[in-house]
Amino acid sequence: MAGSMERSLAILELLARNGGQLPLHVIADTLNMPRSGAHRLLAMLIEQGYVRQHAEKGEYQLSLKLVSLGLIYLSTSGVADVSQPILENLARGSGELARLGIIENELITFVAKAQGARSGLRYDPDMGSNPPLFCTASGPAWLSRLDDEQALQIVARQGFGNGHDYGPNAPRTIAAFLEVLHATRKRGHAVAVDSYEPGMTSLAAPIINPLNQKVVGVVTLAGPTSRIPAERLPELGSLLQDAARELGEASLGSLYFKS
Repeated sequence: MAGSMERSLAILELLARNGGQLPLHVIADTLNMPRSGAHRLLAMLIEQGYVRQHAEKGEYQLSLKLVSLGLIYLSTSGVADVSQPILENLARGSGELARLGIIENELITFVAKAQGARSGLRYDPDMGSNPPLFCTASGPAWLSRLDDEQALQIVARQGFGNGHDYGPNAPRTIAAFLEVLHATRKRGHAVAVDSYEPGMTSLAAPIINPLNQKVVGVVTLAGPTSRIPAERLPELGSLLQDAARELGEASLGSLYFKS
């Protein structure tokens, strides 16, 4: 039973990561499963309403059931209630995209956002994504609250990825990442210019539970580098740290943050 559950969850995660439809042979081969076993598990997931099969092509894709469950959970946990007004205020004040990321199992997952850009280029990535820790602002913002050894262990487990997939300023060595981490500690927030993506700048600050001083999430700002020159960074960093402090206080009103 445990093996079937693990493989079923692996199928759901694979479908979620790939967005569109996947045929049976791709699912089975990617997860190193017999096609007969993958077909049986997919049939079970269809029966339970988590997966559907394309009537003509026969490919499989997620239904909206998982999305619905996630939205229900977020609404009942209080995350949106405590964070959305603060994110909207930050977005208005900065004119850029503000996002809330929650830390769990060594991952940061973005669960809420507010768009402040009203014209021109807009940076608006998908929700629910897990950013790489080494080349984004959100990673160092969280990891700066740990010591160097702990931070490097977490980054090493996730990996530095393929350098060609990221921006020209992405740290590609341990020494370069530590330099970013130390600058983040000194500044109080992280800055990533042309690091995760070419032409994109992001800032992030840790959200700290005021009772136990643990980091429970990060708040970020992101937009085109052309609209966030170096001279804007101090102003945006100040707005961001103010929002992080507000979110830290507000987090006491959410059962999710308390857990």
